[in-house]
Amino acid sequence: MDFALSEEQKQVQELITQFIAKDYPFDVREKLVKSEDGFSKEYWKTFGEFGLLAMPFPEGDGGFNGGPVDLMVILEAFGTGLIVEPYIPNIVLAGNLLSKLGSDDQKKEILPKLFSGELQMSFAFTEPQSRFDLNDVTTSAKLEGDNYIIDGYKAVVMNGPASDKFIVSCRTSGSQLDEDGISLLIIDKDSKGLSSRDYSNVDGSKASEVTLENVSVPKSNLIGDEGKAFKTISQVIDLATLAISAEAVGIMQKMNELTLEYTKTREQFGQTLSKFQALQHRMVDTFMVHEQTKSLLLMAAAKMNDNAPDSSKAVSALKFQIGSAAKLIGEESIQLHGGMGVTEEMSIGHYFKRLTTIRTIFGNSDYHLKRYSSL
Repeated sequence: MDFALSEEQKQVQELITQFIAKDYPFDVREKLVKSEDGFSKEYWKTFGEFGLLAMPFPEGDGGFNGGPVDLMVILEAFGTGLIVEPYIPNIVLAGNLLSKLGSDDQKKEILPKLFSGELQMSFAFTEPQSRFDLNDVTTSAKLEGDNYIIDGYKAVVMNGPASDKFIVSCRTSGSQLDEDGISLLIIDKDSKGLSSRDYSNVDGSKASEVTLENVSVPKSNLIGDEGKAFKTISQVIDLATLAISAEAVGIMQKMNELTLEYTKTREQFGQTLSKFQALQHRMVDTFMVHEQTKSLLLMAAAKMNDNAPDSSKAVSALKFQIGSAAKLIGEESIQLHGGMGVTEEMSIGHYFKRLTTIRTIFGNSDYHLKRYSSL
């Protein structure tokens, strides 16, 4: 299997690398995290001008026919710069759900604004009791005349504070754990009866708890067929798991580089840390774990690109590996930096926070080990 990137993919990789070096140093990133939005809307529109927001969509939707491998390239590069702009909530989740299930009218109205960076969206699918089970949905939507009436609660809605619209998973039929009966509805953030509590996560990203009380939306806001959204939701979450795993691989690479650089300059007992053989062995261990994880990432991306029947199994294997690799590389990087590693002034601690957060997004290691076994 050929794992080499195409010339176009290398150009995208280089474009993002140059952007990070020139416009996205660590101090700029920290100012953005502490801002009200938590990211730069100007940079987000710049990503639209670069074509990054439309990259993983078919030409028929106004995209560039990119696939999972292209998505991997973008997110891995984003990881090296610890970019906080909400690519996964907007593009990988909401955008892909619309692309796969949306009507022509819905796509024409929303996707161009999404690709230009003008519109912000989120996918609200997690509930307090559901953990990582996508079929555990209690938020209800009942059709009354030409409108759906929605009641429920969604937790940890990524990019919720900045979103103009939510795509919400609702139960239109069946019992709480049934896969059948789950539908998707587009809800404007300013809809009557919708309220949110916004907060910052430990890694600096923004999220919301969204409450829906007797929210009324037109029947035309339904995405796809009523009660048949579960399969597509699962596919999109698999793609998002691949994307966030690619981001983690980029973060691991950068953490290894920062730690190696630090050990070459920090002196102890009259010589640099890099001269101690025991520490050299530990650096080799983290390097090898990163390489192993990247190999699994390449395999999973290639399988998803080819629509292989075992692609979901490959994604779960990857996410399990991300969990164990993130723990090892994160803890080793912090320990080799000593007390400096957990200060606000050192970037390594912020990489560690994001990497630790990624371990649980879209399923932790225990969940994906069980899923891998069942698949």
